[in-house]
Amino acid sequence: MKMAVIYHSVTGNTKNMGEEIVKGMNSVEGTEAKCFPIEDVDYDFVKEAKCVILGSPIYAAHITGQMMNFMLTEGGKLCLAGKLCGAYTTAQYVHGGGELGIREMLDHMMVMGGLIYSGGASCGKPVIHLGPVGIDNTLDINQFAENFEIYGRRMASKVVELFG
Repeated sequence: MKMAVIYHSVTGNTKNMGEEIVKGMNSVEGTEAKCFPIEDVDYDFVKEAKCVILGSPIYAAHITGQMMNFMLTEGGKLCLAGKLCGAYTTAQYVHGGGELGIREMLDHMMVMGGLIYSGGASCGKPVIHLGPVGIDNTLDINQFAENFEIYGRRMASKVVELFG
């Protein structure tokens, strides 16, 4: 079952956390997950995917202009209706707006017909309510990598449960 993570990355942090999500997804039997930068999306793969996750860094409490433009101009090509959808962000500060950025992407995906899921508190700790946020204020965003991998595994498990 195919799953896609699509991201915009400026420093590499959002790309790296997207790869952690894909690592978690691919740990679930029967899945094939791939990561794509917004500049190089394999739309044929994404059309077949049962899950799409968007990721963006946060600047001034918002996703990047590039990610917003991608969603507005290319979002229709993702064929999100009926697919499990999620979102993640990376930020420099705990209160930098990571959750706001996740909501921006989730809201857009819902408008496009996506089925939103994160696992929330139902999966226990770590609790990932809306989607994972990686903070780089310590210059070591990798301390959050496990949460992103767990999120990917949870999303893939739900995809298999729903569509398998």
